[in-house]
Amino acid sequence: MTSPDHDKLISDTSDIQERESIINYRGTAITEVIPNGFFTVDQSWTVKYWNLAAEKITGVPTKEIIGENLWEKLDAWLPAKFFEVCRKAFSGDPPVHFEEYWGDMGCWSDVIAYHCDSTLSVSFKDANRPVKPENVEKQLKALNELYRFVTEISSDCLWEWDLQNKEMFWIDGGHKRVFGYQIENAVIPQNFWESLVHPDDRERVLKKLNKTTLETKGSVWESEYRFKRADGNYAYVRDRAHIIYDQDRVASRMVGATQDISSRKLVEIRLVEERLAAQKELTFAIFTAQQKERVAIGKTLHENLSQILCAAKLYVELAKTNDDQRAVCLMKSSEYIVDVIGEIRSIYKLLGSPGIILELFESIQALVDGLNSLNPTKIDFQHYAIYEEDLDENLQLDIFRIVQEQLNNVLVYSKASYAIINLTRHSNEATLLISDNGIGCDMHNVKMGAGIINIMTRAESYDGSVVINSKPGEGYELKVTLPLYGQQKELVHQLSDYNDAE
Repeated sequence: MTSPDHDKLISDTSDIQERESIINYRGTAITEVIPNGFFTVDQSWTVKYWNLAAEKITGVPTKEIIGENLWEKLDAWLPAKFFEVCRKAFSGDPPVHFEEYWGDMGCWSDVIAYHCDSTLSVSFKDANRPVKPENVEKQLKALNELYRFVTEISSDCLWEWDLQNKEMFWIDGGHKRVFGYQIENAVIPQNFWESLVHPDDRERVLKKLNKTTLETKGSVWESEYRFKRADGNYAYVRDRAHIIYDQDRVASRMVGATQDISSRKLVEIRLVEERLAAQKELTFAIFTAQQKERVAIGKTLHENLSQILCAAKLYVELAKTNDDQRAVCLMKSSEYIVDVIGEIRSIYKLLGSPGIILELFESIQALVDGLNSLNPTKIDFQHYAIYEEDLDENLQLDIFRIVQEQLNNVLVYSKASYAIINLTRHSNEATLLISDNGIGCDMHNVKMGAGIINIMTRAESYDGSVVINSKPGEGYELKVTLPLYGQQKELVHQLSDYNDAE
């Protein structure tokens, strides 16, 4: 079964020989149509393929050389330089192109040699021999259908792909002009092309290719991927091809073009980066606003509510032991509780306000003083060679939150009698060290809790680091290092991932 386009092309052709030429092209390997001699050998120089043009140029029949050693069979016919260049081509990545005078032929020959995996492919032609007019006409007729499909698609790097024999014919020097490969009107193995597809894209491209060519309904294959240039750099390319089926609706060939879309792709990547940068800025603004709200709430809780509740608790305790003053104490306690309710209402109002700028050292000291008055663990705060002017507001807030988080861990889990907070500056880094003399832990078996994970997340948002040292019975030490001039990044969980899918 043939496609309607092919049937129409043949029915519109009045010349019977031209029809036969087109039909024969559909069933003939491209290597048998081109005028170039073409052969392949393995690493032991055993000839695996020898096309019709190679027969005509050398006079050596295919049946006499397939399976034979190339040099033993043609030692007297091939020039010495030919062997040397082919031997080097086996160990080099780029295709080798050269011209050599072949004495037995009495002419100059244009040669292209390239390897892939364990196979060397060689394409050669007589650089002096004019092509007979009848041969030109025959080749043009045979390739008429190929070019008709290709010109409908693109005019960049043209190719024809023999899917059954896994060979590609790179047409008219497109890959030479665009990507720098010294291959023009020559056949290359499919696995050589596969080796040029970026490793991260290869599986995806081949999977789609196999899926498309196995389907009997589709007529077009297209894909975008990164393609290796001759200089080793990668270009973004787009392949688009027309699939040709045989009479059994099996995909036998594709004709198409490879287009360099690097400029367009780089613009797309820049737009994505700009979108992500805008998203980062928005996320950072939200994060900063949330931090300021928390600071305002925390300060209100510490400076107001904690003191009022302590006073209320004191009057309740007096009421328990002093019968004469019980009524007065309970009334005072009730008044303080009413005040707490009022403060809670004020906190609610603060949620919509810009907040209060935090003074880091005073806030940490106030936190330590409050904890020392309520807990048996003695906590000290020290700071050396660092000033609040060194730290922007966001960094101050995060340092304070880290101190809060770790002191909470100390009081809940460490069973320590003493803890120290040490904040210092070394060059362009701030180092926060919080240690205690508690029970410690086995770092190989301990599971990270939410508090430590939160500390690590805050440090990573500044490209900082967290190091924990602890052993059972030997206390616990948390060391946080934060760059002073680093720009805060977004928290990973607050941004969506971008996938460059095909």
